[in-house]
Amino acid sequence: MTRKTGVDWLMLAFAIVAAILIAAPFYLILINSFKSPADYSTGGPLALPSAIYLDGIAAFWERVNFPQKVWNSVFISGTVAILAVLISVLNAFAIGIGRIRGRSWIVLLFLLANLLPQEALLYPLYYMFREVGLYNNVWSVIIVFTVIQAAFGTYLLSAVYGTFPKEVLEAAAIDGATRWQILWRVIFPISRPTLSVLLIFFFIWTWNEFLIPLTFLVSNENQTVPVAISLLQGERLMDVTTTSASALLGLIPTLLFFLIFQRTLTRGITAGAVK
Repeated sequence: MTRKTGVDWLMLAFAIVAAILIAAPFYLILINSFKSPADYSTGGPLALPSAIYLDGIAAFWERVNFPQKVWNSVFISGTVAILAVLISVLNAFAIGIGRIRGRSWIVLLFLLANLLPQEALLYPLYYMFREVGLYNNVWSVIIVFTVIQAAFGTYLLSAVYGTFPKEVLEAAAIDGATRWQILWRVIFPISRPTLSVLLIFFFIWTWNEFLIPLTFLVSNENQTVPVAISLLQGERLMDVTTTSASALLGLIPTLLFFLIFQRTLTRGITAGAVK
């Protein structure tokens, strides 16, 4: 057993402090979600609730029709994640393995697409969606985020597929496999851990998006969870405990999604590191 050095203890202390700083906001949200306004006024934000108070959660649940908002977020995020991964695989296969002409410039173009701020896209996208009749439609947000996430996925997978062993591809071709069969029977199974990580990240990133859904989903029945929470807070009709309850309810779905797919995420990252 090796003895810990001063650097090891310093890193351990830094990790503990970082964990406390990360956990503190979640702790405040949790305890304040179950306080009554009078309890909050008496004990402040740091005190534990004297009794479990669920009216704040119930008020937010009913006011925003929370199940509908969760379904909107799940449908948009899930559809974007699946489509973005599929498009990324097809693009990366053509760029990384197909070795099309101008490969470096195309990859650079996808990289630049990820660096473009969303604020610069709002007006042209607003005008385009109004013209084609997709304004205030969830598919407008799905299309935008599918393109954005697929650009990042293409950039990442192109580098991965560019290092794919040529011997494996040549052996499959000699056995009579077509390009389509090589993609789905050889490359896809091997790169499945990486694709699983991308799928999880795309889902969470899309779920947390705020600006574009706020701009293009103006009706109440189409809004996502982050938009619904922000709009209610902007109305200044909620007390602190109800606001905390809204944050807690908005956090629970993504937390559950992460816990369910935590093992998949860990396997994907480990597999990428081993390769």
